[in-house]
Amino acid sequence: MTTHRLTRSSNKVIAGVCGGLADYLGWDPVLVRVVYLLVSIFSAAFPGILVYIILWVVMPE
Repeated sequence: MTTHRLTRSSNKVIAGVCGGLADYLGWDPVLVRVVYLLVSIFSAAFPGILVYIILWVVMPE
């Protein structure tokens, strides 16, 4: 059994948060970035920038 650890990625645009999520989920980083952007724009209840900053601080490199 392989355990995956959620970490920031070296495949980064700003801080590697979306790249790290993509690595963890086994998805394409561009797909994660697009989905994150769309959810942030179209959902008033989802404070995207705040969540991104929190993940930036919390996720290890």
